[in-house]
Amino acid sequence: MTPAQRWAVALTALAGLMVTLDSLVVTTALDAIRTTLHATIEELEWTVTAYVLTFAVLLMTAAALGDRFGRRRMFVAGLAVFAAASAGCALAPGTGALIAARAVQGAGAALVMPLALTLLGAAVPPDRRSRALGVFAGVAGLAVPVGPLLGGAVVTGISWPWIFWINIPVTAVLIPLALTRIAESTGPRTRLQPGALVLATAATFGVVWALVRGNTAGWDRPGVLLPLVGGVLLGLGLVRWQRRAAEPLLPLHLFGSRTFTGGNLAIFFEWGSVLGALFFMAQFLQIGLGFSPLRAGLALMPWGAMTFIVPQITGALIGRAGIRPFVVAGLGLHATAMLWIGLIAEPGLAYRQLIAPLIVSGIGVAAALPATQSAALGAFAPQYVGKASGVYNTMRQLGGVFGVAVVVAVFAATGSYLSVPAFVNGFTAAMVACAALSLAGVLSGSVVPKRASSTGEHPAATDGLLSRRDRLTGTV
Repeated sequence: MTPAQRWAVALTALAGLMVTLDSLVVTTALDAIRTTLHATIEELEWTVTAYVLTFAVLLMTAAALGDRFGRRRMFVAGLAVFAAASAGCALAPGTGALIAARAVQGAGAALVMPLALTLLGAAVPPDRRSRALGVFAGVAGLAVPVGPLLGGAVVTGISWPWIFWINIPVTAVLIPLALTRIAESTGPRTRLQPGALVLATAATFGVVWALVRGNTAGWDRPGVLLPLVGGVLLGLGLVRWQRRAAEPLLPLHLFGSRTFTGGNLAIFFEWGSVLGALFFMAQFLQIGLGFSPLRAGLALMPWGAMTFIVPQITGALIGRAGIRPFVVAGLGLHATAMLWIGLIAEPGLAYRQLIAPLIVSGIGVAAALPATQSAALGAFAPQYVGKASGVYNTMRQLGGVFGVAVVVAVFAATGSYLSVPAFVNGFTAAMVACAALSLAGVLSGSVVPKRASSTGEHPAATDGLLSRRDRLTGTV
């Protein structure tokens, strides 16, 4: 690669790592945040959910803003927003301010992540692009094993606000280098749809709000029922609008492919189970087993190491064995591990008993993840990949929001923070809920055709995606 191409890969990969890290680094700091800010379980949930929610609903709009106003310009703007919001998180005097700052942080992340990939694609020629994307994925993927460990180290060595302060010097380096080392580019000037964005945000927020509030306020309360019903109705309205839109924010026609639909549903449930499990696993290690935040982060390394190592092996095997076996077997392993942990969980449990199920879970998650990505992105010709990628990443983030909401609701119904036994009771039920989410992913993955293509060749001509007009005009 030329020096300019190396700069583009390095800067976008570092930005991707920082953004991905921030959704995971907070997991080992949750107990410290709870005790310092006297946060409730609901407020802890929103600390995670606010970031992921704004990240999810703004992803596709961020890509359109970059195409219209300049990808580098919006990428840098996202970094600036992310840095300012990180400072707001670190300085937050209470949970309300922390949650608001986390929501703004997610908005900045939504600008950074899709535009980082687009800038990399524009800088690197097609014959070198797969290698560059592999480097990007490898660096960003380090967030999974490193996130909980880094969070634990910072909380133990300094204090929890520093998990946000560390973003400031990183962005201070990235912004000037991006402005001087990455070339500006634009894309097709697609029409922005602020109305669709508002509908998507309001629909998602209404459902998530009801899930968060249901167990504490009561499911029959107007403050729970009205947001839930309103969110569902707004979601149906969005679908109806997007079906008729000339340039839809959500390209519903892509879901005509069984491979694409199965892959997106599988990642929705997979990431919901994973983020829900991480939300409570680090707390179980600290509350149930008495670990420090640093030791809790180290204890999660067997899981994180598998998620870094295994995809490099399974990625090469998917082309031979097909997508479905890896989705079904991987999520089946993860579900088994969650039930395993739920069955053995007790106060003072010997850590060695957790190592095997953590490894099994890590292998399962890591085997399914590249398979879902292949299902969502590999069935289409190049002109469809951008929109397919936007849908996939949105479904992944929304799955995380949904998963945390469901798992916390189950915990709140069966346990509490009043005592260690009460916490462990709730934790056990939460792990069973994580297993159920993973099994829903298994069912979703079984929809994928047995020998679905993961190469993009003959994209969905036999998979129900293209209309008769598309086939006749040869657009694919």
